[in-house]
Amino acid sequence: MAEATPSKLLHLLQLLLLCISASEVASAASSSADFIRSSCGTTTYPALCVKRLAAYAPSVRRSPRELARAALTVSADRARSTSAFVARFSAGGNKAIKAREAGAIRDCLENMADSVDWLRQSAQELGRLGRPGSAGFMWHLNNVQTWSSAALTDENTCLDSLSQNGSRTAREAIRKKVVEVAQLTSNALALVNRIGPKH
Repeated sequence: MAEATPSKLLHLLQLLLLCISASEVASAASSSADFIRSSCGTTTYPALCVKRLAAYAPSVRRSPRELARAALTVSADRARSTSAFVARFSAGGNKAIKAREAGAIRDCLENMADSVDWLRQSAQELGRLGRPGSAGFMWHLNNVQTWSSAALTDENTCLDSLSQNGSRTAREAIRKKVVEVAQLTSNALALVNRIGPKH
């Protein structure tokens, strides 16, 4: 039997360390994904929650705070793209849009712009929480909860305005996108509400 040389032993040791490291990375990724699935299970729209947040598993790890921040960021991004869509729809020169409907779309656009601002502020404020139990922790957390709720209210106001004054064309074009933003915001708020003095 051939004798193991120091270089062969070193190579085997490196290979073993690489396998252990890969196993730990896979285990951590699986743990983060499980954490996201479990946390999303407490939201109103769990499938949408997992779908939109799964990609954040490496940065979230098992942190309720980081998961809530990711959810707020996703919601803000969707709200911004929906707001841009509503603006394009409004500016599309659709001659069939009547004054009443134009007002509803304009209101919806303003509400979505406000929603984007509230969600961005919420994500930033979450970064200011500091250590659990520190002075101001609950004050910052309450701000996040209040602002996220305000964003959700703005999104629902947009939907109400469209359902009352929008044409079928406007409702079909805009409603689905705003509904998804409202669902994402609802999920984000539910994840924010899971943050407590220990997180």
